[in-house]
Amino acid sequence: MISKADQAHLEKKGISAEQVAEQLRTFKTGFPFLKLQQAATVEKGVLAPTEQEREEYLKAWDNYCASGKAILKFVPASGAASRMFKDLFSFLSADYDVPTTTFEKMFFENIEKFAFYGDLNEMCINNKKLSIKELVEKGQYKDVVFNLLDFTGMNYGSLPKGLLKFHTYDDAARTSAEEHFVEGALYAGTNGVVRLHFTVSPNHKVLFEELVAERKAYYEELFNVKYEISFSEQKQSTDTIAANADNTPFRENGTLVFRPGGHGALIENLNDIDADVIFIKNIDNVVPDRLKPDTVTYKKLLAGILVKTQEKVFEYLRLIDSGKYTHEQVEEMIRFLQQNLQCRNSDIKHMEDCELVLYLRKKFNRPMRVCGMVKNVGEPGGGPFLAYNNDGTVSLQILESSQIDMANADAKAMFENGTHFNPVDLVCAVKNYKGEKFDLPKYVDKNTGFISHKSKGGRELKAMELPGLWNGAMSDWNTIFVEVPLITFNPVKTVNDLLRDVHQ
Repeated sequence: MISKADQAHLEKKGISAEQVAEQLRTFKTGFPFLKLQQAATVEKGVLAPTEQEREEYLKAWDNYCASGKAILKFVPASGAASRMFKDLFSFLSADYDVPTTTFEKMFFENIEKFAFYGDLNEMCINNKKLSIKELVEKGQYKDVVFNLLDFTGMNYGSLPKGLLKFHTYDDAARTSAEEHFVEGALYAGTNGVVRLHFTVSPNHKVLFEELVAERKAYYEELFNVKYEISFSEQKQSTDTIAANADNTPFRENGTLVFRPGGHGALIENLNDIDADVIFIKNIDNVVPDRLKPDTVTYKKLLAGILVKTQEKVFEYLRLIDSGKYTHEQVEEMIRFLQQNLQCRNSDIKHMEDCELVLYLRKKFNRPMRVCGMVKNVGEPGGGPFLAYNNDGTVSLQILESSQIDMANADAKAMFENGTHFNPVDLVCAVKNYKGEKFDLPKYVDKNTGFISHKSKGGRELKAMELPGLWNGAMSDWNTIFVEVPLITFNPVKTVNDLLRDVHQ
């Protein structure tokens, strides 16, 4: 199936013919569903610290920041925000000219509340010689939307969320990327340095760099810090082959078609970062300054739990490697693994002493993450579960609906009745007790991707997404789930979400 031209194409992308063959086989076989033990709850699997414990964890994080360790905030920020404006694109192509749907009416009735209103008004004056108010009075609603979305206007239909103005302040409006600058200064700095990393698409990188050049000095003065801001792009080598319905390679004009492998591809970008602790949070989950205190407190709480737990795990690993441990200490390690890290193995009772210690060492010596979980309010997306792994152990996993066999009544009930939801609120430790970086791709469960159906040029195709960044890509990590309040989860999925009180 692979021609010389194909081979040259693969070499350019950094993809091997073996990878393509493996992906095509997976299109035929599909990905297996995960076997569930139960949805994680506060009673089992989700930590709900007491007030006293919270204070201890917050203090632990402050001490860690003062130690000079490398801390970084990692923000997936690639991809256009076009889905945010889906309803407005529909309005542009509708056979009516006046706002008709509830969404359209809400947008125009509250248009002055958007942080981008001033820029949009100026754009309308420049391009149409009329203000927004004048255009609306003349019934030229579509001209307003066109100036917001089109490249001849503000181009918001093609820009990434990170470059859109989300919130209004007395001195200026802020983009969501700038809100991450602020957050970084409030909980992710060490020795006066705040390190931020944004994953961006190639066609938006220059725009992000321009934003940094324009606004970085302002925030450095505001918070008395120095920012180190870096960018990376999703690697072409993580793209996946597209397939026809019969699982043969999908081609366009004779050329193999590849598609981005989803956010799971970013495990490679994360792996390239040299830091002791890494915060991960989506670009659109930000709030204005008046609501930041809760966000900051719970980010510090998650990080404090991480470093306190890591400290204990490192103590155990040093003890194991010294060979000077007692039977009682081994029993303590087993309890810690089962109770604090929720990792269990039914075969542990049958292990010989040497085998048991090797098992404990393997499970302790892994990357670690602490994940905030909010109470389920019916949002679409993944949640926290106790799931079976390939080695027979049960551990905490964040699962999406695509990974769960919805034809299985018990599994479906677990997913639908889960008490908590994944807001993508992670703090990660990616080095071992010797200070050496873990090779993160080694901890990916390759069986946890999923296949979706798309179209290109009017033709149907099958697309493959790699194991998600916080799903299968972190499957073999030590994981702790912590309940956090709903106020810390405020994503912007549509432009009208910016009208909610939490974004005003």
